[in-house]
Amino acid sequence: MDNGISIRKYVQDDVRSMIKIWNEVVEEGIAFPQEECLTTTTGEAFFAGQSYCGVAFNEADGEILGVYILHPNNIGRCGHIANASYAIASKSRGLHIGEKLVLDCMRQAHEVGFKVLQFNAVVATNIHARHLYERIGFKQLGVIPGGFRLKNGEYEDICPYYIEV
Repeated sequence: MDNGISIRKYVQDDVRSMIKIWNEVVEEGIAFPQEECLTTTTGEAFFAGQSYCGVAFNEADGEILGVYILHPNNIGRCGHIANASYAIASKSRGLHIGEKLVLDCMRQAHEVGFKVLQFNAVVATNIHARHLYERIGFKQLGVIPGGFRLKNGEYEDICPYYIEV
């Protein structure tokens, strides 16, 4: 699906927009485990420290609409397993940006040398993400009851997923 949105590797000029989008998801408190928002300083270091970061952008005006990070899930003998997170600006949700980000992330994971992409903490109520992952071919590993503390203090199950890349 070509909707005028493309994915590319992030550049320094993207960081301010990436931080804004990332922080929006952190502040929602329903999908990311992080509780602290990124600052300009911590955001630059955070994104620079990943194995790869991609951004979704509007081809017409260059506006950043989404971001993903890719990094090792573990070290040493498990270092071939990657982990990733995806954030889409709330105003841009529903445009199939998530699918483009995940597919690009899978390609980049393979290019970087990872063999598996694993998501440790997909919140059970994040139905859109779960349906996307399953449609692409990710396998659910089980359920961790009460594994995620929502912003409101309630606990929600998490569902780990993986796919070979």
